[in-house]
Amino acid sequence: MKYLLRRISFYLVALWASITINFIIPRLAPGDPAGALMANFQGRLNPNTIHALELQFGLSHDPLWVQYFQYLVNLFHGDLGTSFTYFPTPVSTVIGQELPWTLTLIGTSVCISFFIGVLLGTLIAWKRGSLIDNIFPPMLTFFSAIPYFWLALIALYLFAYTLQWFPLNGGYDTSTDVGWNTSFIVSAVQHGILPACTIVLGSVAGWMLGMRNSMITTLTEDYVLLAEAKGLSERRVMFAYAARNAILPSVTGFALSLGFVVGGSLLTEVVFSYPGIGFALLKAAQGSDYPLLQGIFLLIAIAVLGANFLTDLVYTLLDPRVR
Repeated sequence: MKYLLRRISFYLVALWASITINFIIPRLAPGDPAGALMANFQGRLNPNTIHALELQFGLSHDPLWVQYFQYLVNLFHGDLGTSFTYFPTPVSTVIGQELPWTLTLIGTSVCISFFIGVLLGTLIAWKRGSLIDNIFPPMLTFFSAIPYFWLALIALYLFAYTLQWFPLNGGYDTSTDVGWNTSFIVSAVQHGILPACTIVLGSVAGWMLGMRNSMITTLTEDYVLLAEAKGLSERRVMFAYAARNAILPSVTGFALSLGFVVGGSLLTEVVFSYPGIGFALLKAAQGSDYPLLQGIFLLIAIAVLGANFLTDLVYTLLDPRVR
């Protein structure tokens, strides 16, 4: 219980620090949305218009500490502000529209990549020197060495444009009605298969090699040799004794990956014209959209902290030394 309370206290302090940094960093960047909009018109608007735009966007010239406490109050009430880029849509609405696409595609891809990589790494380390050890590591490392946007463009050209097995772009067929109906779900799955496969193919090698190296080190431990000497089954020694301990470093990396899932994958969303948080984040940065930037960064911070907290709980189950 003391361990759990210490971890909760640490994450609460980390959350407060994340909120504070999240408030300060966008305001250190030069420019503001009203000035950016004026620049787009290249001086063809009356300079007095900038004041009207600031009022419309709700920009404040109060001291920074006053703005900070107002930001905390609004955050406590669940008000993330109004997006300048998608004006007058609230930030929470923009995130709510884009987040399900990102979680479905990126989250599923990361989970599949992790489980395939860990399983392959376990089997390859157990049977090191065998045929699978000579085939899978070089082949998957080759694909992971290809820049992701090239891999995505090749897959798009080959499987979507040439063979026409998958749609070329978008997250669903615009002719379908958006909702929980069969035609929309089938269309969304068809549009998501190719981007998901490229993400898995480009990232599985990292999980596989990390698990393989950790597993090889673990196999030399005394408790593994003792389990083999006791005559336990090969599967039990491999998974219950070796893999259970070797997977601990990978669990930490997996938690961080899950936390950053909510930030989206910009290259995937750009290449495949797929909806998601990553593209919204890019547009917010280009338009100095403070509320949307803060909303997305806060979401990422909370997700990363939450994923790490869950990892600490999982560690207590996997590693008795933590308990």
